Amino acid sequence: MLNSTRLFCLLMVLCAAQLACAQPTPLKGNAGREKQKLLWNQMQRQIDHIVGDLDGIAGVAVLDLTSGEKVLINGDEIFPQASLIKLPLLVELYRQEDQAQKGASGKTRLNDVYTVRQEDMVADSDIMLGLTPGVTRLTNRDLATMVSAVSDNAAANVLIDRVRMENVNAMLDSVGLNNTRLRRKMMDLKAAQEGRENVSTPREMLTLLQAVWQNKLFSQQLRDDLLKVLAAHTHYTTFIHDGVPADVMVAEKEGELEAVRTVAGIVFAQNRPFALVVMTTFLDDEKAGVAAIGKVAAVAYKYFDRVGRASEYGRVISPRNSK
Repeated sequence: MLNSTRLFCLLMVLCAAQLACAQPTPLKGNAGREKQKLLWNQMQRQIDHIVGDLDGIAGVAVLDLTSGEKVLINGDEIFPQASLIKLPLLVELYRQEDQAQKGASGKTRLNDVYTVRQEDMVADSDIMLGLTPGVTRLTNRDLATMVSAVSDNAAANVLIDRVRMENVNAMLDSVGLNNTRLRRKMMDLKAAQEGRENVSTPREMLTLLQAVWQNKLFSQQLRDDLLKVLAAHTHYTTFIHDGVPADVMVAEKEGELEAVRTVAGIVFAQNRPFALVVMTTFLDDEKAGVAAIGKVAAVAYKYFDRVGRASEYGRVISPRNSK
């Protein structure tokens, strides 16, 4: 027979073994990813709801620049771009700068100087119309900043003449964007009436942003400078910033025409940057289109902000809650 001491020790060993077996198995890494997928699907449903409620037609494209995962709603529908078409124009300007730095001749440079001319002036040129023709000198990068900050039409048209429209479209072809086309200068109503509209799709504009982000068209140094230019707003009342905190950097370009509101950009959510494109047309109320863009931006930002600040299991550690 076992004495009492040996029996006690045996019972303790058996109890310890049972407790060890009862401990929950640690979650695997894919369990955390499954939670993120559920949250991602929730985001997509919310965006679907916003698009469905809009009195007009909307297309949305969201890209997680970390994982490559996308949301596409009406992603291949062709939309008029308004001033959003100026984004491919700026991309081509930077691509030509990159080619010139590598030794190519005949390319437009960021530091090339332009002297303001009266004949270049068109409506909706908030800065250019205030400059002195024949006197004021600007670089192409200055013009690009004006195009981004206030969507200056005269500045955009000067850059179109300098980089050439056919080169913009050739660049788009080089990355497979066959439905994105620069067909006319700004404020050319006759061309628009003839059907020569500037167009793209949510998927293609997202692909262009992704190509820029991945340095496929020019160097990272030039990429960072372009993003800086695209973030150089004269105010924070931009379509995306309607749904994103004002202190979050957003590098974007937007467009406005009657019944049309468009935007494409990169939002620098903490640890989780993402690209966002929203295009709307046939709007009964343009303000509703802007509001819908802000709502989509808010929903997307909420997802990326949480995922960027949380562990794989969803735990967020912040000064507000350190327990």
